Amino acid sequence: MKKVSFILFLFGIVFCAKAQNFTSQDTLRGSITPERVWWDLNYYDLNVEVNPDKKEISGTNLIRYKVLSENNILQVDLQPPLKIEKVTQDGEHLKVVSDGNAHFVHLKKDQKIGAFNEIVVHYSGKPKEAVKAPWDGGFSWKKDKDGNPFIATSCQGLGASVWWPNKDHMYDEVDSMAISITTPKGLMDVSNGKLRKVVKNKNSNTYHWFVSNPINNYGVNINIGNYVHFDSIYKGEKGDLSMDFFVLPENLEKAKIQFKDAFRMMEAFEHWFGPYPFYEDGFKLVEVPYLGMEHQSSVTYGNKYKNGYLGRDLSGTGWGLKFDFIIIHESGHEWFANNITNIDIADMWIHEGFTAYSENLFLDYFYGKEASAEYVIGTRNIIQNDKPIIGKYNVNNEGSSDMYYKGANMLHTLRQLINDDEKWRTILRGLNNDFYHQTVTTEQIENYLIKKSGIDLSSFFNQYLRTAKIPMFEYKILPKVIKYRYTNVVKGFEMPLKTIINGNEVWINPKENWQTFATKKEIKSFEVDKNFYLTSKKYN
Repeated sequence: MKKVSFILFLFGIVFCAKAQNFTSQDTLRGSITPERVWWDLNYYDLNVEVNPDKKEISGTNLIRYKVLSENNILQVDLQPPLKIEKVTQDGEHLKVVSDGNAHFVHLKKDQKIGAFNEIVVHYSGKPKEAVKAPWDGGFSWKKDKDGNPFIATSCQGLGASVWWPNKDHMYDEVDSMAISITTPKGLMDVSNGKLRKVVKNKNSNTYHWFVSNPINNYGVNINIGNYVHFDSIYKGEKGDLSMDFFVLPENLEKAKIQFKDAFRMMEAFEHWFGPYPFYEDGFKLVEVPYLGMEHQSSVTYGNKYKNGYLGRDLSGTGWGLKFDFIIIHESGHEWFANNITNIDIADMWIHEGFTAYSENLFLDYFYGKEASAEYVIGTRNIIQNDKPIIGKYNVNNEGSSDMYYKGANMLHTLRQLINDDEKWRTILRGLNNDFYHQTVTTEQIENYLIKKSGIDLSSFFNQYLRTAKIPMFEYKILPKVIKYRYTNVVKGFEMPLKTIINGNEVWINPKENWQTFATKKEIKSFEVDKNFYLTSKKYN
């Protein structure tokens, strides 16, 4: 389990939903309920048989846990139309009371503090079929060009309980897990971690995978297809890293060229963020019948072997066509989402903001700082500023989709404030080292950045994370004086600003009231550094 204090989350867990018109199901899914908090995940042993013809699955999940406090009701999550058939502990059948997606298991044996116990959940049915994976996920039941089943799971936001029974909340990650997937003969399953063995049955094969690192629930995946495989070793910061690639046969030669970006990604991100967080489990890139997803050590790929986002540059600058968006972005999540994981989905910006920002750091590493800046500034044209990028806590609610590129531009702005690129790199690496394999809150990330930067960023984060407002820099130019202020800001907002006056770099400190900066010479030119994410207005 990732160590975390629950105190902040236990206040008002059930009551915060009322004013927002959330349902009891939202609260059961999104909060650390009394039936979750008393036990700590230790190990999953997930066994699933997949029947493509009927679009059905069946299986079991053994859940091992450590008792933290006395209780005898344990919450397991599984979404209809899948059904729990039975739950056992030490061979005894247990009573299960279901409330929608939440299932409350009544335990018979004494749950002694410090003890490790297990339950086994048996389940089956037709899992929700993905409508538009990965955004509206579930099971994708597709076929390749030869008519072979081509199957994948995706469940971020929707929840891993859409296809397997688990403790479906981000705060508690299992320490390790086994994943055993049974497929029809002739098909291969690729899941997370390392492949331990393949058992050949009469009409099927069972692929046994093992994940030796903590893993978030939505990072667990099934990918089934008529795959071919190639591999390599990356000489990384922690030694030899296995890099494995699974694609459809007709795409093998294209993949051998396109997937070179995976090695460039690893080089750039180990430089910026520190060692790849899952050396023991290796790195895999797996072709799937949807766009792609950041499944831990089993990153999925469907970008049609094109640079950019399906061949399009999201920044409009041309720099976005220098890399395969899905390889770079989804792999960036190995550091921000899979290594550092938000406790509550309301803080999903930690995943998406840092990872969107990783795109321009990739460019920075290979093409230089100016290319990096042009790219991230170019992405501002897709920011909507419709609502805050932090969502509502304890009800499984994400903030605005601006968490991607507003988050990235906020971090790019922070890099300017720190004004020391090596220090900034040290901070990014420090995040991944000091929060290694942990679940975190926004406050923890904020406090870390404040401490390590030595800058009071309280109002900065309140502005960019908790409002949809972008600071407005207003100014007037007189012959030898500039008057300026911030508007459209939170109370007490402070952010030093780099400007160019008569061709010279000048830092100023705007506030909400008018400030004055005098020069010795007449002001013939004035501009705000474009790397700061704000708007500006000149008064005559």
